[in-house]
Amino acid sequence: MSGPGSVHHGFPASTDHPPVDHGAAPPVPSGSTGGSGRRRTGWARLVRGPQDQPAWVRPALWGLLAATAVLYLWNLTASGYANDFYAAAVKSGTESWKALLFGSLDSANAITVDKPPASIWIMALSGRLLGFSSFSILLPQALMGVATVYLVYAGVKRFSGPRTGLIAGGLVAITPVAALMFTFNNPDALLVLLMTGGLYAVVRAIECDRDRARSAVKWLLLAGVLIGFAFLTKMLQGLLVLPAMAGAYLLAGQSRLGTRIWHLLTAGVAVVVSAGWFVLLVALWPADSRPYIGGSETNSLWELALGYNGLGRIFGGDGNGGGGATAPTGTTGGFGGGGGGFGGATGITRLFNTQFGSEISWLLPAALIGLLAGLWFTRRYPRTDRIRAALVLWGGSLVVTALVFSFMEGTIHQYYTVAMVPALAATLAISARELWRGRSSLVVRSILALMIAVTGVWSFVLLGRADGWLPWLRWVVLIGALVGAALLVASTAALRRLAVVGVLVGSLSALGGTTAWALATTGHGHTGSIPTSGPAGYSSGMGGGTGMTGGFGRTDGGFGRRSGDGATDGSASTDGSGSLSGGSDGPGSPSGQSGTTGGQSMAPPEGVTAPDGMTPPEGMTAPDGMTAPDAAADGTGQSGMQQPGGTGSTDGSGTTDGRGATGGTGGGFGGGGGQTANSELVALLNATTSRWSAATIGSQSAATYILGTDTAVMAIGGFTGSDPSPTLAEFQQYVADGDIGYFIAGGGMGGRGGGSGSGSEISTWVEANFTAQTVGGTTVYDLTRPTGSTS
Repeated sequence: MSGPGSVHHGFPASTDHPPVDHGAAPPVPSGSTGGSGRRRTGWARLVRGPQDQPAWVRPALWGLLAATAVLYLWNLTASGYANDFYAAAVKSGTESWKALLFGSLDSANAITVDKPPASIWIMALSGRLLGFSSFSILLPQALMGVATVYLVYAGVKRFSGPRTGLIAGGLVAITPVAALMFTFNNPDALLVLLMTGGLYAVVRAIECDRDRARSAVKWLLLAGVLIGFAFLTKMLQGLLVLPAMAGAYLLAGQSRLGTRIWHLLTAGVAVVVSAGWFVLLVALWPADSRPYIGGSETNSLWELALGYNGLGRIFGGDGNGGGGATAPTGTTGGFGGGGGGFGGATGITRLFNTQFGSEISWLLPAALIGLLAGLWFTRRYPRTDRIRAALVLWGGSLVVTALVFSFMEGTIHQYYTVAMVPALAATLAISARELWRGRSSLVVRSILALMIAVTGVWSFVLLGRADGWLPWLRWVVLIGALVGAALLVASTAALRRLAVVGVLVGSLSALGGTTAWALATTGHGHTGSIPTSGPAGYSSGMGGGTGMTGGFGRTDGGFGRRSGDGATDGSASTDGSGSLSGGSDGPGSPSGQSGTTGGQSMAPPEGVTAPDGMTPPEGMTAPDGMTAPDAAADGTGQSGMQQPGGTGSTDGSGTTDGRGATGGTGGGFGGGGGQTANSELVALLNATTSRWSAATIGSQSAATYILGTDTAVMAIGGFTGSDPSPTLAEFQQYVADGDIGYFIAGGGMGGRGGGSGSGSEISTWVEANFTAQTVGGTTVYDLTRPTGSTS
C-alpha cells in the first residue's frame, strides 16, 4: 500500500468505509435503538439528529447555522438596494411577469440585464411575496449563504466526519468575500449555492456502491441540473466546477469504468437540458415581443454566453478588457487584464494582490499546502479511496477556478472569488483533519504547523494593507500563529497535550484575521456595482470604498483614481475621494474624462462618442472622486459635473442627500439607495401615462429612475450604453407612437470598447428636434412636443 519511507499516518490505508470521527461516541449499529431504547423521530430527530449520530452533532450544526444567519442577516438593509442595476430588475419583476421571466431592467421590457435571470427570479418572487424592499431583495441572498454553509458541512461530513464538516462550514462563513456577497444582490450568491449543491450531489454519487448504481445516476442527474441552473445564473462561470466533478467521479466512483463514463454522459445531458431550455425559449420567442438581450450585439442569449459573458471574459475582447478590446485613450496599461485595471496583472499571484488578497487569500496558501500534501500521501491508496476523492473534488474545483481567475484576460472583479469559497473551505478542513490524525509523524506534524504559520504570516501582511485599522490585531495573529505552530512541531508522544494546545492556539490565532475582516464587512453597508469587503472606508483598489481621509482608501494603481490635487495618478491613497469603478461585470467608464498619465485615464474608448453635456442623473451618485472636463483642482469633480440632487458635491462617504443608501463602501455607479432628491423630476415622471415615462443612456442611469419612481424607464444601450438597442429608427418610432414621455440627458458609461451602441445618435437627434428644459437641475426633453421636423 505504501513504499519505503512513505508517510501515511494521517491518511488511513483505506477509507472505503463510513468515517469514524476520533473522539466521538461510537456509532450505533443500523437498526439499533441505542441506549434510550427508542428511535429518535420527529422533532427529536430534527433537533438531535439520527440515533446513530453522536448527540452533540446536530446541536452544533444548528449553532453554526444560527451564527451564520446572525452574521449575514444582522444589519442586512444597511446597503439599501445595494446594486441598483439588479435591484431595478427585481422591482420590474415584481410588476411584470414577462420582466421576471426575462430579467428585464424595466417593467415595459425594453432590455434585460446583462446576465441570465435565475437570480432575478428568486429575488423578484421574494419581492412579490414580501413586498418590494431592500429586505425582500437581500433576504434570499443571506439565506443562500446559510444554505451554502450547510451544504459544505454535509458534503465534507460524508467522508471526513461531522467535526470536519462543521469546521468547513465555519470557514465558509468567516471568509470575507462570502460575508460580502451573501449580503449583496449580485447573482453570485445563487451561483455559489448551486455550484456547492452540485459538488454535494457528486459526493453522494461517489459513495453509492455498485448495487446502488441507479442512486448514483440520480445524484449525478441532480448535479447536472444544479450546474445547468448555475449557467442560467452567471453563464460559463457556473461550469468551472465540472472538470473536478467529472474527474472525481471517474476516479472514485464504485461502478465499472464503462458504467461511470455512461453515468457522466447522462449527467452532461442534464446540464444541457437544464440550461438549454431557457436559451431555446429566448431564441424561439419573437424578438419584437420580448426585451432585447442586454450585453449582446445580436439580441442573442447564446451569443452573450459565448461572447461578452463567456470566452470574452477569459481571452478578452467581446466588450471585455484585454485581448482584442481597445483600451481607453490615455491609459497606461492593460484594461481589465494584464495591465492592472480591473483585477490587476494576470498571473499566478493575482489572487494575492492588493485587489484580491483581502477578499479570498487569507486561507488560500494553507489550503493549497494541505491539498498537495493530501494528494501525495494518498497517491498509492485504492482507486475508490474517499479522502482522495474528496480532495480531487473540492481541491480540483478550487484549483481550476483559481487558475481561471488568475489568468483570464477579460473583465474580472474581486467578488468573483466567492465562487472559490466552498471548495477552499472544504479542502482546508479535510486536509487539516487528516494531517492532525497523522501528527505522530514529525513530517506530517510539520506540514500542519506550516499551514498554521503561513496563514498567520499572510494574515499579518493583509492586515498591514489596511493602515490604521486595528493595528494590534495583526501582531496577535502573527505571534499566536507562530507560537502555536512551534508548540505543534515540538510536541512528542510524551507531550501529546502540547500538540493540542499548539493546534488550538495556532489555528484560532491564524483565523483571527479573516474572522475580523468578515465581521467588519457585515458591519456596514455596501453599494454600487463592484463591492469590496473590509471595514468602512477601506478600498482594495478597483471596487471602491468610502474614501476616508488618511488611513484607508488604498488603490495601488486603481483605474482613474483621483488624488488630492485632482491628478489621475493611480496613487496608493486618496484624500477622501473614494473610488471610481466600472459597472457590474463591465469595463465601461464614464464618458468625457480627460486622460492623463499615471493610473488609467477616463477617456472613452476610441471611436465612441459620449452624449454632449453628459451629467449624472439627479439622485444618481457619481463615482467618488470623479472629475469631468474642466474639473476643479481639488479633485472633487465639482466643476463641470452635476452632482446628485443638485448639491454639486459629495463627501466621499458613499452617500448623498436623498439617496437613501447608508454610508457603505461604494464602488461604481448606482449607489444602492434607489431614491432621488429631485422631487420635481419624480413628480414629472410619475404623472406620465406612456409605456416608458422616460429614456436615458445606460442601464445604471435608468435603474436610478426606476427605483425612484413608479414608472418604467428605458435604458438606451444597456449597461454600458453601447448595446445596439434601440436603434435610432426604433427610438423614433417609439416617440412617434407616444410610447416615451421624456428623454433625460446624461447617464451612460461611455460604451465598452468598440461598441456599436446608438446612444450618441439618439442623443443628437433628440437635441436637434426637441427643446431642453431644466427640472430640478436635470436637463430633460419633452418628447411629446417637437420643435421641428422629427423625420
